[in-house]
Amino acid sequence: MQVTSQSSAPIQKNKLYPYQENDIQTIFEKLRSGGANYRLLYQLPTGGGKTIIFSEIAERYVAAYGKKVIVLTHRRELCKQTSNALKGTGLNNKVINSAVKRVPKKELFACYVAMVETLKNRINDGLIDTESVGLVIIDEAHHNSFHKLLGKFPNASVIGVTATPFSADVNLPMKQFYHELVVGEPIGALIEQGFLAKPKAYSYDVELNTLTRGIHGDFTVRSSDELYSSPAMLDLLLHAYREHSLGKKTLIFNNGIFTSRKVHDSFSAAGFPIRHLDNKTDAAEREEILRWFKKTKGAILTSVSILTTGFDEPSVQSIILNRATTSLTLYHQMIGRGARKLPGKKRFNIIDLGNNAERFGGWDEPIDWQHIFENPDIYHQTLHKAAEDIHQMPVEMRTRFSNSSRISFDVPSAYQSAMEMGKKAKTVLSDSIRQHALMCIDNADSVGHAIDLLEELDKEINWRIKQYGKCLGSVTKNYLQWLGEDYRSRVKTMISKVMAKRMVLRTAV
Repeated sequence: MQVTSQSSAPIQKNKLYPYQENDIQTIFEKLRSGGANYRLLYQLPTGGGKTIIFSEIAERYVAAYGKKVIVLTHRRELCKQTSNALKGTGLNNKVINSAVKRVPKKELFACYVAMVETLKNRINDGLIDTESVGLVIIDEAHHNSFHKLLGKFPNASVIGVTATPFSADVNLPMKQFYHELVVGEPIGALIEQGFLAKPKAYSYDVELNTLTRGIHGDFTVRSSDELYSSPAMLDLLLHAYREHSLGKKTLIFNNGIFTSRKVHDSFSAAGFPIRHLDNKTDAAEREEILRWFKKTKGAILTSVSILTTGFDEPSVQSIILNRATTSLTLYHQMIGRGARKLPGKKRFNIIDLGNNAERFGGWDEPIDWQHIFENPDIYHQTLHKAAEDIHQMPVEMRTRFSNSSRISFDVPSAYQSAMEMGKKAKTVLSDSIRQHALMCIDNADSVGHAIDLLEELDKEINWRIKQYGKCLGSVTKNYLQWLGEDYRSRVKTMISKVMAKRMVLRTAV
């Protein structure tokens, strides 16, 4: 028995943009050429309309082949949103939740929407006819929880949909479960065409050495709470908000509930309109908070693990990453919450308090997703190295160099640039020495004061020497020690010369 996609009432279907229609056509061509049980992964940035696209695919698939479609999600809220989107195409569908115990073969619904665990339980109990399903669509396909269900549908093709086709688990690469990746319109193009708001990013150097990584690779909640709930970081957060988000509707993303509540208390004490939300907030209170956030001008919402997916509030004007993460997916999901366009909203702000942009690059910078999909192990190594190598000046120390606009120095990038320009490697250290000397000079009123400030940079100097040694390759410990001693000596010499010269110029005037 074939199923139909018709509904009982006329439906005003969504109008597709040209890039969306092109991607749909490409996906159907791939499915036809791939044959039975073909598994296709589709990438499109957050805000590009993934739900609209896969809903349209489901409707057209049912109309063309007369077979059932199942859409898998990982959260209850996404089930409802997906079901509504499918209805928007005119596709008759049903949500399989805890109240649905059986889906008969002769069920007239053309499409079903289900959470992974619920569907798995129904299948294991033998209550669902999986052989009649012709297409399985997986929303947020980067989640590994979906893979265990794919083999349960012997006659189905699979389309996984995600903004970031990269598994956080190095042992479960996405290419292991999908035959091919179709890459959609990049973020930069969507911004240029007016479909996404343009970001303005502000980054603050934060010392992350106290953070530890858990068994899944990301920074632990405990170590994040210890850092981000400290008075210095709370002060920096308030400062960053006042500088770049004051009066704007703002989302603050944290790694721990303790930190988020501290943020709430700090902002409340400062007189700002703010609410806290986490995954333990009950449904009724969550709805009330989100209604408040939607209608309140300049509202601030501080949250943990709840608004990265399934949350769509285009009026958000500023995103604050009050955390560090090693998850590329999470990085894109958090920032994507502010990228929705509205009449009069062409831009949004990003405030990065976790050195995340240094780890992943700018949110709107081009990413070779095809290369990442085909070589995930290489990208895992790159991210791991970035997480280990990023080192910034502590917040408390920066205040002693407040007159310096630039305090960071990327040794590996400087080294690569020097090599490409045919310069000698030692020019990297010369540039670094000059920067450190000027930092001391610009924040001191005497040579002695500047030399004292140099001692504050001892840890920073050791770090730069270590990075320089890595660039050179195989170097001895004694050589690195000599480099450090020579570095400090040269900084002191430059401090004395420059400050003496400035004194002469002042006297002459």
